Amino acid sequence: MTGWLPAVLTIIGGLILLALILWPAQWSWWWRVVLLAVFTAVLILAGNLLITKVWRPFPDQLPTDVLVWAGLGLFGLVLGIAHFFVPVRLVCKFAAALAGLAIFITIAGTQINRFYGQYPTLGTALGLTRPELTDLSTVGQAQLLVSVPEGAYVSDVWRPTEPLPPKGTISRVDIPPSASGFTARPGYVYLPPAYALKNPRPLLPVLVLLAGQPGNADSWLISGQLAKMMDRYAASHQGLAPIVVMADNLGANFANPLCVDSKHGNAATYLSVDVPTWITGNLQTAGGAKHWAIGGLSNGGTCALQMATRAPEVYGRFLDISGEYEPVDSSKAQTIGKYFDGNADAYKEVSPVEVMKTRRFHGTAGRIVVGEDDQTYNVQLREVLKICEAAGMEMTFLELPGGHTWQVWVPGLEQSLGWLASRTGLAPE
Repeated sequence: MTGWLPAVLTIIGGLILLALILWPAQWSWWWRVVLLAVFTAVLILAGNLLITKVWRPFPDQLPTDVLVWAGLGLFGLVLGIAHFFVPVRLVCKFAAALAGLAIFITIAGTQINRFYGQYPTLGTALGLTRPELTDLSTVGQAQLLVSVPEGAYVSDVWRPTEPLPPKGTISRVDIPPSASGFTARPGYVYLPPAYALKNPRPLLPVLVLLAGQPGNADSWLISGQLAKMMDRYAASHQGLAPIVVMADNLGANFANPLCVDSKHGNAATYLSVDVPTWITGNLQTAGGAKHWAIGGLSNGGTCALQMATRAPEVYGRFLDISGEYEPVDSSKAQTIGKYFDGNADAYKEVSPVEVMKTRRFHGTAGRIVVGEDDQTYNVQLREVLKICEAAGMEMTFLELPGGHTWQVWVPGLEQSLGWLASRTGLAPE
């Protein structure tokens, strides 16, 4: 996303695009170029309408920057394919088509990735830097556990008795939907270095972390580089860090169960019952809502607030990063019709902002993170903040440079680890 590579790739793509426009160098070709440019613009505009108004695979609008870069890349691709209809040798036709594909990748791919930050490095884009997976069954159970007195932190009472491993572990796990029947995909668990010491093992707090939509349980590992982030925190805190369980809240990349129980999937029961049941049955952790947090980005951030108000006895802490004012799919009216069969009262029972109008959450602490350039959710989350505070929650608000992208979500989580640690009894902020 930074450095010389994105600039070089974009320049290369621009030079290839210029070459395709100038070759074959016939004035009669220019009117074809103009027609292809118009055709591409129509495709982009039609595609934008199809995605944001008809298909609606995600609630966000496509930003102008993304549409412009996508248009330039698609124009190069169309231009390359159009050379099949130009009187040149067959090998030149295929070369032009490949050049068009190269333009699409170098211009659209590079710049759109810079905008969203989906792949922070070349290694993540090529799948070369995924963390090594550890079989969770090999971690084992400890016989001697360190409990923390009321009002103290884990860092006050636990010290490593032997050398710590330099890094935590990542395990891929299947969390069965025993109570919900939700069609969840595999999840992932981060265990910090301190968890590797069995005698004594500290009872660490838990963070259930959710992706946005579209997304997967490993989105935080790939785009968020979560393992490195948590290892950095652990390295400065004697190996201590929260246990992070990256659970699936969607069921499929473009699915949106809205974090409720409906005919589209019982995601709420999965996250409030099945996931906690699996954690307590398979991991040795601190117990109690004040030691358990749930967080997420965008759709996952909205879901985190939903869980904090639906199951405060499970999750006493939440981290809402760039979430919505309330859960919607397309529009509020369409959401009520699609998920609640037109029952507006049933929707109010699961909408956090509605729940907090009649219920108080004095034991809940929350943190809201949003980009200062996030034109949609910045305003919404400021309203959510007021409602949370009025409902008795202990709230903090963090605004960071950027929009609705990973450039906000990654530092948003990392800069919230101190807050999270202090509110879950791990270490003072």
